[in-house]
Amino acid sequence: MQYKNLGGSGLRVSQLSYGAWVSFGNQIDVKEVKSLLQCCRDYGVNFFDNAEVYANGRAEEIMGQAIRELGWKRSDVVVTTKIFWGGSGPNDKGLSRKHIVEGTKASLKRLDMDYVDVIYCHRPDFMTPIEETVRAMNHVIDNGWAFYWGTSEWSAQQITEAWSVAQRLDLVGPIVEQPEYNLLSRHKVESEYLPLYSNYGLGLTTWSPLASGVLTGKYNKGVIPPESRFALENYKNLASRSLVDDVLTKVRGLTPIADELNVPLAQLAIAWCAANPNVSSVITGATKEAQIHENMKAIDLIPKLTPEVMEKIEAVVQSKPKRQDSYRPSKPLRISLRSATWRFSSPAKLGLMVPVKLFFERDKLQFQETSADPPRKGEPIKDEFRDMVGSRVAFHLDPVAGIIIIFFPSYQLRP
Repeated sequence: MQYKNLGGSGLRVSQLSYGAWVSFGNQIDVKEVKSLLQCCRDYGVNFFDNAEVYANGRAEEIMGQAIRELGWKRSDVVVTTKIFWGGSGPNDKGLSRKHIVEGTKASLKRLDMDYVDVIYCHRPDFMTPIEETVRAMNHVIDNGWAFYWGTSEWSAQQITEAWSVAQRLDLVGPIVEQPEYNLLSRHKVESEYLPLYSNYGLGLTTWSPLASGVLTGKYNKGVIPPESRFALENYKNLASRSLVDDVLTKVRGLTPIADELNVPLAQLAIAWCAANPNVSSVITGATKEAQIHENMKAIDLIPKLTPEVMEKIEAVVQSKPKRQDSYRPSKPLRISLRSATWRFSSPAKLGLMVPVKLFFERDKLQFQETSADPPRKGEPIKDEFRDMVGSRVAFHLDPVAGIIIIFFPSYQLRP
């Protein structure tokens, strides 16, 4: 096993790690979990990931019990958890100071540990100020409940804003992001986050290297095996979105490349993720020891992923981001859904200097990017709505609060 620093920190983590999501919880018992964890340790894995929401907290309980019964030294392993979805109460979710503090304490109690090595914000919270979250995470660190903090599935803008707040207040910023990353999902890691690796020393602990099992090849015939993840009731919607012809065609095309290397497709997919120098650790999952044995062999495959092999892979998947957007921070724009029409004065042009027009019509957001002069005050948009979700623009809709929050990485608008 190889070990890498977690981003710019001094924390060393195994290049492959083990996560509790789906791996265990309600479907297997402590005895089985002990076998799985020990199997990982035998391969040199030292990083184990969890979250308060996994199996409604049972995953933390069972991991903590297994580690305790195995008699491992706490200093030998890196244990992480994530906070966001803690319960059904109004303050049992999100990233408020209240939930971060109480959620962390609850997680530590379930794990039966004094601290976790890293605590993540499991998702961005659009209803809580970033400063409150940054201060709360530093409170957790100051109290010794965690050594570092990070984010999961945050945008580059949100991570940058968190760092800006932390630097202004002389606090600790997030050292790691946990995004989805695999041969079929690459934009954030290979494009959106690029400036963050050097600017903030951001590390990555990526999840779903097998795209929920799609990249194992087990679904290539379009049939869902009864023992597979997609056979579970709560994964049927994901299965319908994932098992489409275009995806399956790409996966089938990867099989000959894996055969040439004399490895299973799953090993190729995991090794490909781990080969990215910006990835600190690839989180794997398994409910059987045999799966762990196969997954861990991916480490030996990394040196064999020559530029020629990588070119063959890219020729099949054709998923490399077509351009690397230059991220530049800006403040979020908040708009009331109750307004029938919104018009804008000239935008404050930052970086790319792209003028934009934006307004509501029948509760639909109308958006147009144009190379023409900036819109005059009161000038409406006539073009159809164009969905630009991604590194260029992202938005969050909260119909209860009647607010839509728009994030423009390249420029800023004022109503």
